[in-house]
Amino acid sequence: MRILVVGSGGREHALCWKIAASPLCDKLYCAPGNAGIARQAECVPIGVEEFDKLVAFATGNAIDLVVVGPEAPLVKGLADRMDAAGIAVFGPSMKAAEIEGSKGFMKDLCAKYRIPTARYRRFTNPVGAKAFARTLPIPVVIKADGLAAGKGVVIAASHEEADAAIEDMMLRRQFGQAGDSVVVEEFLVGEELSFFALCDGETALAMASAQDHKQVGDGDTGPNTGGMGAYSPAPVATPEIERRIMDEIVQPAIAGLKAEGRPFKGVLFAGIMVTAEGPKLIEFNARFGDPECEVLCLRLMSDLVPALLACTDGTLKNFALRWYPETALAVVMATKGYPGAVQNGSVIRNLPETETAEDRIVFHCGTRRNAKGEIEAHGGRVLAVSALGRNVREAQAKAYQLVDTIDWPEGFCRRDIGWRAIAREETRA
Repeated sequence: MRILVVGSGGREHALCWKIAASPLCDKLYCAPGNAGIARQAECVPIGVEEFDKLVAFATGNAIDLVVVGPEAPLVKGLADRMDAAGIAVFGPSMKAAEIEGSKGFMKDLCAKYRIPTARYRRFTNPVGAKAFARTLPIPVVIKADGLAAGKGVVIAASHEEADAAIEDMMLRRQFGQAGDSVVVEEFLVGEELSFFALCDGETALAMASAQDHKQVGDGDTGPNTGGMGAYSPAPVATPEIERRIMDEIVQPAIAGLKAEGRPFKGVLFAGIMVTAEGPKLIEFNARFGDPECEVLCLRLMSDLVPALLACTDGTLKNFALRWYPETALAVVMATKGYPGAVQNGSVIRNLPETETAEDRIVFHCGTRRNAKGEIEAHGGRVLAVSALGRNVREAQAKAYQLVDTIDWPEGFCRRDIGWRAIAREETRA
């Protein structure tokens, strides 16, 4: 098979690494890719939103399967374009991807199909948003309705802070059009996890759970980011919790989207809060998480390609996935200044050039090669240093050992990825 992966981040590097290992994959391309992905795939200089060029490349190179990594091209209809060209594509249609493209649509779907989630209202004017926010206890959650690269969420510690967040989004347009409307919702108390399920429009197949660290600083402090690290499985995701997530959240969403004429084909990513009452939905995403994808791919024993194909042709009910029992953990190394403005172009030295160890790997999230052949940082999140271990403590130790061999003075990382799970392990011991 000839396969094209669309994207340039750590998620796409992990997907390329896993797809390249499949005996079904004869030729792998990635558009646009990055310096790490170039080890597994031929990178082609086409942007993720250059739809005409992507379709032309796929048709001109006899691509059998397109795998779309990021959310933005899905929300804008890349899967529809590939489907119209007769090319199998892993990723939901534009209508189905609205489950991530509009938080308001997602919350309305939850209300209609009785999916447990936080109490909320959606607003197109700041006055109403502020008034409703003041009816909710502190903290209160303010979300830009549209896509904001994982950063359009504010957990306000006071009603004044909620007012400021609403003004930033709606009046100062901090996130552009994404803030034309906002969702104001109650804060859910509990432990958060990420849950993934493959979907073919009708059937949903549970994958695995993970937990990520969204805040930039140790101890879960500072502003939210796109993710500073992750591990899988999530200890809080007991078999009973996973059963309830599938029965009460994932299956109703897939059935609801089908009933709305928006069958969902791809991977459904459910952000879950495990509360005292049970699992409740925080939000849905229409693609793999990053850095969660990196740890999922490390743990996945099964060949990924047949599962992706099953999502495209409606045969997922015949599938099962096998997982390594070990824990996978990823530490994100980011450019200093992230999640604010960063300076591109710093050189990263002493990176492993090949995947020599089976239990650890550096996935590239934002890199490129300069004219001298050196690896440069290009973006906020740059590397996902990942490892497998018998438990979270061992996986963490292996990942940080690898982090400490990388020579990159302009980068930084959190030093406590997995802390919550390690505390739970030590309590059990």
